[in-house]
Amino acid sequence: MSAMQKALAEFLGTFWLVFGGCGSAVISAAFPEVGIGLLGVSLAFGLTVVTMAYAIGHISGCHLNPAVTIGLWAGGRFPANEIPVYIIAQVVGAVAAAAVLYLIASGNAGYDIAQNGLAANGVGEKSPGGYAMGAGIAIEILLTFFFLIIILGATDGRAPAGFAPLAIGLGLTLIHLISIPITNTSVNPARSTGPALMEGGMALTQLWMFWVAPIVGAILAGFVYKLMGQDGKDIVGTEG
Repeated sequence: MSAMQKALAEFLGTFWLVFGGCGSAVISAAFPEVGIGLLGVSLAFGLTVVTMAYAIGHISGCHLNPAVTIGLWAGGRFPANEIPVYIIAQVVGAVAAAAVLYLIASGNAGYDIAQNGLAANGVGEKSPGGYAMGAGIAIEILLTFFFLIIILGATDGRAPAGFAPLAIGLGLTLIHLISIPITNTSVNPARSTGPALMEGGMALTQLWMFWVAPIVGAILAGFVYKLMGQDGKDIVGTEG
């Protein structure tokens, strides 16, 4: 596949991740009668990964996440020279999704981005559960670390073939079940960037930690998985 084909796949995949995941929080979860709640939003993020993994995994590997791309590089699964193209495509896809989501949400007269937001990540006043910055950074590093361990293990050449998208999607669902109350769950700098740019304010000033913490966790996971041993027969990765 050419760089352009991979970039387009990453753009579309990340668009779907942000629109589907954040959209479920902004639109569906905003109405109690719908009743999707924490479980529904968590499942929505997982489903975006599963569906896109099968749709574009064979084209780009379906990273959908700068931390995943960097973590795969740290784990010896991805070439450094392709990292910028992937990250640019992922961020642009996330920003486009957030913009479209804002346009659609604004169709409701009662929607106010300052009050209702776009499911941006945050700590302190921006944390759904009022968690402090230290807790937010710790959970983002820890959960991104294990997310990459799941990805690296599920896409290892020795793992059962064909099940990687399910393992990774369910892993992302579990991650959201754990951390939505803490940071609204990032583990993905692109996912954090789109809504933060639309919301501005505190979401934007806190954005740096949702780049730093996931990337730190991903790099650590890449090196740790290397220590556990690989056989060099990895299949195409699918992740979110």
